[in-house]
Order: sequence, then C-alpha cells, then structure tokens
Amino acid sequence: MATNGQIVTVFGGTGFLGRRIVQHLRSRGFAVRIASRHPDQGYTLPGADDPQLQSVEANIHDGRSVADALAGAYGAVNAVSLYVERGAETFHSVHVEAARRVAVQAHRAGVKKLVHMSGIGADTASPSRYIRKRGEGEVVVRAAFAEATFIHPAVMFGPDDAFLVVILKLLRQLPVYPMFGRGETRLQPAYVDDVADAIGRIMQRTETPRVFEFGGPRVYSYEELLRVVAHQAGLAPRLIPVPFAAWHAVAWAAEMLGSPFLTRNQVELMQIDTVSSPDVPGFAELGISPHSVEAILQKMLSNSGG
Repeated sequence: MATNGQIVTVFGGTGFLGRRIVQHLRSRGFAVRIASRHPDQGYTLPGADDPQLQSVEANIHDGRSVADALAGAYGAVNAVSLYVERGAETFHSVHVEAARRVAVQAHRAGVKKLVHMSGIGADTASPSRYIRKRGEGEVVVRAAFAEATFIHPAVMFGPDDAFLVVILKLLRQLPVYPMFGRGETRLQPAYVDDVADAIGRIMQRTETPRVFEFGGPRVYSYEELLRVVAHQAGLAPRLIPVPFAAWHAVAWAAEMLGSPFLTRNQVELMQIDTVSSPDVPGFAELGISPHSVEAILQKMLSNSGG
C-alpha cells in the first residue's frame, strides 16, 4: 500500500512506545502528527525538521482538542497509557473515558484506521483495576469505532525502559534480591521496537486482524528472567522469595507517599502471567522475528560499558 504522505495522528507519541511508533510510521512514508499535552517538552526525533513530522498540543480529556488533532488524518494510534493513578488521572479517565473520546472523534473525522494500545489479558471482569479498565476501554472503543485494531503487548523492554533497566540496577545494588512471590509468574517480554514496527506494518496494510498479541521469542518465569539478566551482566545475586501479601503491605505504605516507588496495582500485575496466546495473531502474522531479551540486553550493556 502506498502511503502518499497520509497523516497518522499518534496520541502519546512522546512516550516510551509512542516515539518509536512515530519513527516506524515515518520510515513507511506516513506523515505523522504527534499529539501530546506538552509538545515543547518532549524529545527531539532524528530529523525533527522533517516537514512530514508535526507536533501539536492535544489533551485527550478534551473532545475539541482531540478532534483538532485528528482533522484530516488517515489513521490514528492511541498509545496513551497510565500505570500509576494521580488525582484526576485515573485508569478510568485515561483507559476508558479518554479511549472512548479518541475513538468517537476518530469516527467523526472519517479516520480509516484506528489502532488502540491495550494489553495482554485485558478483561472487564479482572480483580485488578488496571486490567479491568483496559478491558472496559476496549469495549467502549469497539462500540465507537467498530473496525478498530487492538494491540495486546506483553511487558515491553528496551534501552530506556522501566523494566529491564530497573531490574539490572537493583541486581547490581542489592546483595539480596527480593522476588515477587516465588518467582513463578510467567512473562514473555517484547522488544519495544518490534511492537512499534508492528504498528507501522498494521497501519500500512489494507486488511488486518482486529486483535494482535505481541510476546517475545521466549517465555520465562520471573526467577528465570532475573537469572538471565544477572548472567548477562556478570552478576550472581542471591534471590529470595517474598510473599505477595508482604509486597501488598509495602505497596500500601508506599502509596501514602507522594510518588510511590511501588503500587498495589503493580503488585497485582506481577501475580498474573502475561503470555501471548498461540490462537491470536502476533508478530509472525506481520513477518516480524522478535528480538530476544538476551540480544537486546547485550547491546544495552555494551553501549553502557558493561
């Protein structure tokens, strides 16, 4: 499919995943409109003087603002996410209300393709508020934009993530590493650039499945992942299991602080396996061979000097 400079609006285009989506869309010939609340405080893309790359101010909580950002767009990607609730910024306001707003305005604007970022296991009946709101968000988006494509990535990793980088830092700093539970939770980490590449390919295709699940090439238990990261970094940590009840207590106390280092929601997520289903289209459907944690971690370590 020729893109002919068609515009794709990316909400959350300055974030961890969003800025990579922008790069992959540009590499496929799309003009990209990066919609964010503070466009002047974002990052600088390579080729930021590119006339086919535009940053606009947009507030996903304001319908008019969203509509302006979508005017004349061929496609839209909602990559806005929230992991810690603060004041009016709640899982419901971002993952349900704002998701509906983007979908409604995209439909009104005549947008042809809407890609909505969600997560593996999104479920309206989940006991986890985060996962439940992700599920509710999908329901309202589908009601407003029937042809929307939903993306379910596993936990994403990359050089500037809040996952592998944090694990590596803690493994280096702590003589004893406290694990979530017995370290049995199953994870299938996906390289963030692979997910962004997938979005670019989906936007370029005329017909695609309505749901994709993206997991990396290997499923680890949490303990296995910790040992892989430690081995790559030349570390030999002592891993000790810590009951989830204790983590919930720590998170509850941390939430009393202004900026908690851990929330009960994050603890809940570590109790749930995040593995892609073999019955749902994924990277293979799009011709992508996903990168392994080991390969990317090796690059990260060599770039940082070990």
